[in-house]
Amino acid sequence: MLATASITEEIAELKRARRAIILAHHYQDPEIQDLADAVGDSLELARKARAFEGDVIAFCGVWFMAETAKVLNPERIVIVPDRDAGCSLVDSCPAGKLREWKAKNPGYAIVSYINTSIEVKAESDILCTSRNAVNIVNSIPAEQPILFVPDINLGNYVREQTGRADMKIWQGACIVHATFAARKLSRARSEHPSALVAAHPECPGDVLAMADFIGSTSAIIDWCAAQNASEFIVMTESGVRHSLEKLAPEKTFHFIPNEQCNCSECPYMKRNTLEKLRDALRNLSPRVDLSPELIERARRPIDRMLAVQ
Repeated sequence: MLATASITEEIAELKRARRAIILAHHYQDPEIQDLADAVGDSLELARKARAFEGDVIAFCGVWFMAETAKVLNPERIVIVPDRDAGCSLVDSCPAGKLREWKAKNPGYAIVSYINTSIEVKAESDILCTSRNAVNIVNSIPAEQPILFVPDINLGNYVREQTGRADMKIWQGACIVHATFAARKLSRARSEHPSALVAAHPECPGDVLAMADFIGSTSAIIDWCAAQNASEFIVMTESGVRHSLEKLAPEKTFHFIPNEQCNCSECPYMKRNTLEKLRDALRNLSPRVDLSPELIERARRPIDRMLAVQ
């Protein structure tokens, strides 16, 4: 306990010295969330970063989120506690493969989920989040064919909601959400018959079909807190439990193990620790460095997305 207190004190002092802000995703461990100046999803946090006066952004999430924050804050230093905090969705869609696809399929509007590398964002026409993906696709003219990159489950959900039969979907998936099984959800509903089910749209379609609510991480948290029900089955990464219990301490939340690890944790998100956060603030590394040209190209589809909201 003393060691943890010492680390948190070191982080607080380094934060003051560096004129830094600490941003944490909902999937981070509770001790990181409790130290953060803001907790949210990737886009919420990138926006928060623009609203503070300081020099350093310590982004406790995964690398693509920090890249987005850098694009929106090019004059600031952006660091991540662990450089290997990656994302299976990013890995599923290399920029080179997307460029090859575009060369063979001219005329498509490229709609990229924010869970992509900065190089993929730079190849895109517009970005989306899980919260606004339906609105983004609906904003594209009906006669314009679409490639949705890279999450197959979110893409299928958006295609169903929008009726866009001309929308092709990249074959990528989240290693956490894609491995939630409908049979395990059915068992949980039998064990907790009064519980409402909230699911992230990165889940498979048969899981979404059993959900009372489908939405982004932040939308799930808000929805659960607003309901009169006292019990919920939450089909997303279990790090959100901390935010849910802080917002609605009187309610009970159940998380279902997936097929990947018999848990519901993202191994990439869990790479960040207090020790790594302290060291990142001390050394200003690992640091996100992007060329001005790449920042400019990636910013355009981000700005187009923001204009739709």
